[in-house]
Amino acid sequence: MKFSDLIAFPNIRTLYLARFISNFGNGMAPIALAFGVLALPNGSAQLLGLVLGVQTTIFLIMTPFGGVIADRYGRAKMVGICDLIGGLMLFVQVAYFATGNVPILVLLIVNGLFGVLWGIWWPAFPGIMPAILPESALQRGNAVNSFVSNIGLILGAAIAGFLVANFGAALALGIDAATFVYSGIAIYGLRNLTPAMEVVENKMLKDLKDGWKVFISFRWIVVIVSCFAFIVMCWAAAENVLGPLIALEHFNGAKSWSLVISAESAGLIIGSFIAFKIKLKYPMRFLMLSSFTLTFYIWSLAKPQSLLVIAFFAFMFGITLDLWGSLWTTALQTKVPREALSRVSSFDAMGSLLFRPIGLAIAAPLSNVFGISNFLIFAAALTAFAITIGLLDPQVRNMQMKE
Repeated sequence: MKFSDLIAFPNIRTLYLARFISNFGNGMAPIALAFGVLALPNGSAQLLGLVLGVQTTIFLIMTPFGGVIADRYGRAKMVGICDLIGGLMLFVQVAYFATGNVPILVLLIVNGLFGVLWGIWWPAFPGIMPAILPESALQRGNAVNSFVSNIGLILGAAIAGFLVANFGAALALGIDAATFVYSGIAIYGLRNLTPAMEVVENKMLKDLKDGWKVFISFRWIVVIVSCFAFIVMCWAAAENVLGPLIALEHFNGAKSWSLVISAESAGLIIGSFIAFKIKLKYPMRFLMLSSFTLTFYIWSLAKPQSLLVIAFFAFMFGITLDLWGSLWTTALQTKVPREALSRVSSFDAMGSLLFRPIGLAIAAPLSNVFGISNFLIFAAALTAFAITIGLLDPQVRNMQMKE
């Protein structure tokens, strides 16, 4: 299927535009929030880890229920509502950052509530694309979605460093909030494509139990998700907490870290091109092997290497990250029963991010005890171990997609 044929499907352009605009803001957010928190009078790496950890912990608690909510009440509708409310809440945080003083309680409440909405959004979103495109077009549809999303990310990340360095974090965070509001309105307009269940007879706990049964029936999903619990823990500690700190101590602060994140985003774009073209017989084998790029990325931060070396490995990891996004989403959309897709996606998210709060929480204190370099070398080794464990499972190596 050609690109022109793909975008001829009704509503697909609305979805792509919403993802581009939303991810333009998302590209700014990690840089703006990290350096905004570090610049506060009470700012520190520990506070940054606490804020991100609370958000992720609440997300993990919410996401199984989010999958049920999305399956019951309509996936596009819930995505739209979550984006819209999330954007309005973020404006509250922006107002405080504009004053130069953000109480810890405000950071925890806003980002905690955002975690609740994130827990609904994450399992709901993968169910929208299959309502727009036929199964034969899903991989390419997901790849193009990744491409336009990544263009937004790279532009947002590139601009964020300049805005934060010259105007402060509040402006970049305000733009991020506005993009959520736009995306919410646009996606809510697609709510008729994924209608709510006509009859809801089961209790929520039964829906959760049924979704869990479907999830554990796919061994390759369970093994990969289990491995990624450790992989994501190391990634979060390295990139979200220690990366900005290293940029402040060894390079040029927000501008330097913006270069690294922009390089990663550029890798995402290349990955989306590759995902649009390739057809893999054993996609999980390929994806697990490619995940060693994260090991090298974390290792490059440990010394640290020169900024260009770090940016190069971030770029390579970006390619891997996008391939995971496109191919993994397609695998779930084609292998998992449609009626349980959001619930399975919720358990996928919960398991993959299970130890992320731990990584965010321990990064700063353990680095103070053992040194940043030693901590990151250990984190890099742990990712290599987890990837290898996943590859040893035959159902992961031999999982096949349709030719």
